[in-house]
Parts: sequence; structure tokens; C-alpha cells
Amino acid sequence: MIQSTKQWVVGQPDENLIKQLQNELNISSLAAKILAARGCTTIEKARKILNMDETNLHSPYLLNGMEEAVERIEAALNNGEKILIYGDYDADGITSTTVMMNVLLDLGADVDFCIPNRFTHGYGPHEELFRKAFDEGVQLIITVDNGISGIEPVRLAKELGMDVIITDHHEAGDILPPADVIIHPRLPEGHYPFGELAGVGVAFKLAHALYGEVPKHLFELAAIGTVADLVPLEGENRYIVQQGIKQLKISPNPWIRAICEVTSVKQHEIDEDAIGFYFAPRLNAIGRLGDADPGVAFLMSENDLEAATGAKLLNQKNVERKEIVHTITEQAIEMIENDPSISNSLVLVIAKEGWNPGVIGIVASRLVEKYYRPAIVLSLDSVKGTAKGSGRSIEGFHLYHELAKNRDILPHFGGHPMAAGMTFGAEHVDELRNRLHQQATNCLNDELLTPKLAIDVPLEISEVTVEAIEEIKKLGPFGTGFSKPIYALQNVQVRSMRKIGAGESHLKLELEDAHGFIDAIGFGKGYLHDEITYGVKLSFVGDLQINEWQGKKKPQLMITDVQTNEWQLYDYRGKNQAQKWLHTLPKETTDFIAFRQSTIQAFEGQIANPIRLIANEDELQNLSPNMVLLDLPRSAQILEKLIAQGRPNRIYAVFYTPESKYFNGMPTREHFGWYYSFLKKRPNFNLQMHIEQLAQHIGLNIEVIKFMTNVFFELGFVTIENGLTTVNSNVPKRSLSEADVYKQRIEQIDLEQQLLYAPYLELKQWFNERMREYNYS
Repeated sequence: MIQSTKQWVVGQPDENLIKQLQNELNISSLAAKILAARGCTTIEKARKILNMDETNLHSPYLLNGMEEAVERIEAALNNGEKILIYGDYDADGITSTTVMMNVLLDLGADVDFCIPNRFTHGYGPHEELFRKAFDEGVQLIITVDNGISGIEPVRLAKELGMDVIITDHHEAGDILPPADVIIHPRLPEGHYPFGELAGVGVAFKLAHALYGEVPKHLFELAAIGTVADLVPLEGENRYIVQQGIKQLKISPNPWIRAICEVTSVKQHEIDEDAIGFYFAPRLNAIGRLGDADPGVAFLMSENDLEAATGAKLLNQKNVERKEIVHTITEQAIEMIENDPSISNSLVLVIAKEGWNPGVIGIVASRLVEKYYRPAIVLSLDSVKGTAKGSGRSIEGFHLYHELAKNRDILPHFGGHPMAAGMTFGAEHVDELRNRLHQQATNCLNDELLTPKLAIDVPLEISEVTVEAIEEIKKLGPFGTGFSKPIYALQNVQVRSMRKIGAGESHLKLELEDAHGFIDAIGFGKGYLHDEITYGVKLSFVGDLQINEWQGKKKPQLMITDVQTNEWQLYDYRGKNQAQKWLHTLPKETTDFIAFRQSTIQAFEGQIANPIRLIANEDELQNLSPNMVLLDLPRSAQILEKLIAQGRPNRIYAVFYTPESKYFNGMPTREHFGWYYSFLKKRPNFNLQMHIEQLAQHIGLNIEVIKFMTNVFFELGFVTIENGLTTVNSNVPKRSLSEADVYKQRIEQIDLEQQLLYAPYLELKQWFNERMREYNYS
């Protein structure tokens, strides 16, 4: 049995809908399953996904305030006014700033940009920066990806005589800033057809209006910001990212070549994953650790040298960010593990002085992944006496609402169900943890505290072809709101497997079912080699990719999870040195079982765990789910009762047998007759002295001769005194099978044949029959 740490929730596709989508759209069953899982319940919905074009873009003038904004910017252009683009320090804000810088420079504006420092100024409009802008002669401020919450700084700007145009997409409060124009896709509510634009999407719409046509050369920037900000990839967002990826693959811009170089991404293979996992983190890193201005400078690079220098800086910052995140995460885990007041809380709240506020949101995410509990990570400032940090949550615990119940100690916080930021007095950290724990007891139960893995595309191996996987790529981009499919191959068997890679840390398999086989790779899953056995039906979860080698293409499954509900048999017979297999066992949940005292002595010093001696039924109590059978039982019955009592998930068959009865064989009646006659002719025969010569003469093993002697002794046929064997001539005839030692040897030989020398599949069958008898699955 292999259990996942997550609860699998496997979707059941509508077979009739799948067939309809296949037939009407001429697509593979794989593509049809994905479309159905993404809510395409009609052919028309599916066609909109498959056939996007420029009609998916709405007129920018449908945005409230767009006409006024264009008029004010054109007036500034005509009058030579100085314009300031006021951005944000994340990837969305950096790309938004770059979009506006591009369009205004193209139109001949006197324009510059400003991005607040995360640590000095915080998020959004800042009065100090607005005063500086005024001092430098700025007459028009255009915010991008921020501004909707900057009430007082905007009021100051207006008092100083500057005009302000806000472009933003974040949630608006009840009171709006006194800006000249506000462009927001959800303000006024329902006015614009698509309310989910990223900050860069709003900037792109303004650029569209200013140019008077779709700025196709800016799609690549808009795509990066949109993917990075995790907005739903639906409607306009989907089209923007789709077109942006196309442009990124062929763009001559030097910064694209440079970022591909430092990330080892091939430009022609850029997709949403490359943006989300390689490009966006580097743009985010620059603002997490300091000034984000170099991010804009990089995206505006005009030659290869500038681009290469900027890319190296972003890459360096990303490396630093990773190191900082790793250090803080390790410290946070140590605090959790060593402090019961934290570890016993349903909501992890941890705080430490000196932690970088720019990365602790990432740390909170890591803690949620590890512990699957809501987590809040705080950086303490001893000078200000504050705790500033970020939180991440799980389904069932609405972080914003739960924080809102603590407004008396949380003067500044904001966020949504799954994430939040906050600043409050450091003296309230423990109080907040205690309160949130109590609140969590009312809404979180064991089911909600078990991570779930939603598997939306169950597969058959016969469906997985190179052509089908290539077709899937056309369904992209995948992301928030149109998530990448998670595939499952259920009840398949392992055809072959081996460890690969440095340190044999990875696993390569061939999986098969009744209709075919497929290659599979599990990076970092080499440990499964010691947990997976042949002949067991397993289920695998992962992603589908095409493996191309020497011009040949093959589909393969990239494994992320595996499980089986079947018990498993691990064959360690013949591996008498425990070091060869001991390291593969989960020792904390394993019983090492011996049926003979001599076996415990044989393994002394090799096995650290205590070895349980099972001599009778009274000792079959409190058994672990995994059993190592170190030797053979004296009877099948005791092993069968052990199985019934323990109901093991895993059986490790070692069956150490220093003297094999099966291998030495069972002497025939003729052997017994000859030996009896031999002893009868030699009263007071010294067996110990002459046994080797006797063995050579009769052609039997010494152990067999000793066995025959014991049978004769038990039946009274001989007496043994002072090592001398003498036949009793007046003993009545008895059957050899009446001797217990005779019956035990027959049973032992039978056990060895069934358990020790049987092929693996026969041994598995022997256990399977006993498992079924005791209602095993």
C-alpha cells in the first residue's frame, strides 16, 4: 500500500459530452476531456476557446474615463508638460510601467517613471514621492497597477496643482481618491464587459486608445504581467496572453533573448509556464529586495549589452531571494517544531526580528504547503514596535474575514480569502495566534485540514499519443481560471522501473494496462523504487509531455503523485545481509518478526529495531502495518494467524534459512530401511565419530542422517547413551509418520517450497489467498 499525503478527488467526465466535442470539433478525447473539465458544456463555448481572435478585445473606450484620460494626456503632449508614470514594484507593476513608458515615448512625451520602494515607501501612492514629483516640475501623474487606495496622496497632488490619472485593477474602497480620471475595469460596477484585467491589462487598454490601434508590440509585456499577477485567463486576459506568447517566441527585443539566456529557456519554446516559473519570479525579485527601477530599465533595453547586464542583475536578485526565502523558511520550521504553542495551533503565526518583509509571503506559502494550515509570517521591528507580514490560507478558512474579527488589535490589514497582509503592534502576536486558533476550531475539521488534489482528466493509456499532447498545447494558455489539467492513470501496472540520475534520485518507469504502455518519469522520486512492487495495480498523477530523442517523439507522464490501496510484497529472499535491504524500510511503522530464537541471534548487530519473537498466538498483539518476516514459521497456521491479526499493508519476505530442509531433501523409505539395518548390525555405533564417512557411503547429507536418527529415537527404535546409538530389537512396528519430527520436516519442506523457493508470483499468490480469506482489498 502506498498512500498519498493528499486526498485525491478524481473528476468523472460526461462521456456523452466528450464524444460530442470530439465529433463536432474533430479533436482527441484528451482535448475533449480538458474542455469539458473547464466548463465547456456546449460546442459554442468550446469554439470560443479554440478560435480566439481580435474580436475578443473590447474597445478601450468602453472603460469609464478613457476618453477623458486620452484628452488630458494629448493635452500634456501638445503642451510639452512633464508626465510621471507612478508604478508598483511587482511584475505586474513593472510591466505596466514599461507599457506606459513605451507608448508615451513613442508619442514624444516628456515622461519619466517612479516606483516606490517596498521598504521605504510601501505600496501605492506616497506623499513624499508626490512632493518630489512636484518639485521636479511634473504636471501630470499617471498611476499604473495602483492608486485606487491612495486617497490622501492624491488629494495632496491636487492641492499642489498636479493632475492625476489613476489606472488600477485592485479592489476599491467605499471612498475613491479625488483623481481627475479613474480607469478601472470594475468601476463603475458592470460598466465594462470584462472586469478581470491585470494592472498591465488596464495600461494596455490605455495604450490602445492613445495609439488609436491595438499595440501588438506591447502584447509581450502585457502577457508577462497578466500571467504574473494570477488573474483569470479568460476573456481579454486569455487573448492578451495568447498573443503575447506568440510575440515572445519571435520577438527581436534584446531583453527577451537575455532573459531566455539566464533562465535556459529556448525562445521558440516560451509558454505560460516559462513566464510564470522563470520570467515573472525574476521581475518580482528585484522589487522584493530593493528598488524595482532596474526591472523597468531591463524591459526597455535597447541593445544586447544593456539587456544582458539587466538580465544578470535580475537573475542575481532572484538567487538572493531564493537564499533568503530558504533561510527564513528553515528558521520558521525550526520555530514551529520546537515551540508547542505554535505547532499546536491550527493557524501558524510566527514572528522574528530581521526577516525580510519582501519575501515572507513566499515563506507563508511554503509553510502552508508543508503543514497544510493557514500561516502568517511576521517581521518584527523593535524600533517601531511593529509586526509586519503576510498570511496564506487554505480552503475553509477565509483569511480576510477571520482577520477582520480582530480589528481591535489589527489596525492595518487587507487581502482576500486566501492571502492577506497586515501591520500591527508586536505585543499582540501571541494574542493574534491564540484568537485565530480558537476561530479556526469553529470552521476547520479533519477533512478540511487534509489537502486535496483535484484530478480533472482521468486517462486511459491508449488515449495518450504525441498528436494528442501537441493538440493540448493549442488549448493554452493555462493558468488561473483555466487551470492546467491534472492527469491520472488509474489501476495500471509497472512494466519496468529503474533509478536514474545523480544519486539515483529519479525514477524511470514503463506503465501498462490492457491497451498499451507509456513511459513515465518521477523527478526526485527515486525512493519509490523501494516502495513499488510488480504485479500491483497503482494510480499515478502527473503532467503529459513529449520526450524527443534522436528525432523520435514519445509521450511520457511526468509523475507528481502515486498511490495504491493494494497490499504489497517485497522479495528480499536470499539477501541475508540486512544492510542490502534495511535502508529501504519505513522503520517507524515496521515490525521485525522472527519465529526462532536463533534468527534473532543471527541478526544481532545488524538491525537496530527490536525483533519480535512470535512463538505462539498470544504474541500476535499490537502489530505494525508493515512486517519483515525474517525467517520461516514452524507452521503455516501461525503465519496465517499473523496475517489475520496484523492485516499488513506491506510484507517484506526475508525468510532467512541457514539449513534448508527442502534443499537437503526428504529421505525415502528405502533410506530409512538401509540405515536401520546398518545400525542393527553395529551395536553402540558412535554416530558423531563416523557420520561423515557414513554420509559419503550412503550419499545423504549429514543433516538428513541426524534427522533419521532423531525419527528412530522418537519412535523408540534406537537408544542413544553417551553418544552411542543402539537398535532396540523388541520394539513394535510403527509408521515413520507417527514421529513429530518426521511430520515437522514434511511441513517445513512444504513451507520452504511454498515460501522460500517459490517464484515471486507464486509467493504473492500464496499470500493473496490468505489475504482474501481475511477480507483484504
